[in-house]
Amino acid sequence: MLVNKLTALTVAMATAALPAFAQHEHHREPAKDTTSHEMHNMKSMDHAQMGHSPSHMTHSFSLSLPMTRNGSGTGWQPDATPMYAYMKHGSKWNYMLHGSIFLRYTAQNLNNDGKRGSDSKFSAPNWFMGMAQRQVGKNGLLNLRAMVSLDRLTDGGAGYPLLFQSGESWKGKPLIDRQHPHDLISELSVGYTQRINDKVDLTIYAGYPGEPALGPTAFMHRMSAFNNPDAVLGHHWQDATHITFGVVTAGVRYGKFKLEGSSFTGREPDENRFDFDRPRFNSYSYRLLFNPSANWALQASRGFIKSPEPREPDEDVNRTTASVQHSGNLGGKNRWISSTLVWGLNDAGEHHKEHSVLAESNLQLDKWALYGRYEWVQKSGSELGLIAYDPDPLLEKLPVSMFSLGLNRQIVSFSNTLLQAGAQISLYKPDRPLESVYGKTPLSGQVHLRITPALMRM
Repeated sequence: MLVNKLTALTVAMATAALPAFAQHEHHREPAKDTTSHEMHNMKSMDHAQMGHSPSHMTHSFSLSLPMTRNGSGTGWQPDATPMYAYMKHGSKWNYMLHGSIFLRYTAQNLNNDGKRGSDSKFSAPNWFMGMAQRQVGKNGLLNLRAMVSLDRLTDGGAGYPLLFQSGESWKGKPLIDRQHPHDLISELSVGYTQRINDKVDLTIYAGYPGEPALGPTAFMHRMSAFNNPDAVLGHHWQDATHITFGVVTAGVRYGKFKLEGSSFTGREPDENRFDFDRPRFNSYSYRLLFNPSANWALQASRGFIKSPEPREPDEDVNRTTASVQHSGNLGGKNRWISSTLVWGLNDAGEHHKEHSVLAESNLQLDKWALYGRYEWVQKSGSELGLIAYDPDPLLEKLPVSMFSLGLNRQIVSFSNTLLQAGAQISLYKPDRPLESVYGKTPLSGQVHLRITPALMRM
């Protein structure tokens, strides 16, 4: 009952507040018959010119780049990435607001009644991000960000059921077959960039919390996962550091490349989703970003994470990731495709070296969307709570494969806000030792409503 009331309150707040920003949305019709190379040149020139005027918004950390390249933290997405957000331009400051609310019913392992992970729930995953930026002098750029999530209120302390998911805890016990809720304050950050010339930028970024230079753009901000309500199973192998209580990143961009380094807190957020955890700055990472054209964004990163799990305080993790993102306009006002390929490795020493692979894509055809995700993740017996430790080599690495497919349709549009309805089905193939616990081919499904800002016309 409480969850239903909070969900209704959340929807009411969002639908009341978001249209106010929507009234100031900035529209520019896209070119319909433009090659990727020509579009990139036009955007680069257009946004470079915008950088000299405080009346337009540019990239969060460059006066010479388009805002469509914005990813989570200081990461990059392709310049051709569509944006669903509200904007407001002031005399000195420019503002942007975006976010998402899913109201859904999910049922996990529905074909194996009585087996592990068989669970269902009404839930409401959500997040909201606001950004403000202003030009400082001719070549300076100041950026402020805040991100909040009401997951703890709408989904509870144990989050929502998600088969084979692992990571973090609730009431001292590890969360297994569930996705943990995100912290109420998921980002409070400030960034300053000094443009040396159109090819060179120097950036400093600090967040409490924030996101270090490690991994791809976090899953909830990737357009390839735009319509997918679920977190990725490889989240703690790829992009789990997107909420870090204490991070400082320095970066230098030269043309199409950017090199970054971060110092940050290795410990993952604690069970209290409403507080600010103690900053430690005991971990580090570095990342190379490369956007060869308007349609592509590549990154490779590596980080040392000190004691990420409180349940295993003596275990450190070396995480290595690489990813490729692609976005392309298919012609028309709301027709595009966005795809992501990610590899992540967690190396905790000895026999604990586990890989993950993700491939996902979203095809948007005006009001209809077709999206899918494939994952392959190696998880240990202890990670899945089968045993307290791994004495059997057969249980050290248990690969799990998952394929999901979803369909989504816009129901109504009001005040530059969309209401969508969708359905999704997921099929799992666990390693043989897991079949006696979960079943041979677990099946999960869900239906959902979603509220999100409408597409901005770039």
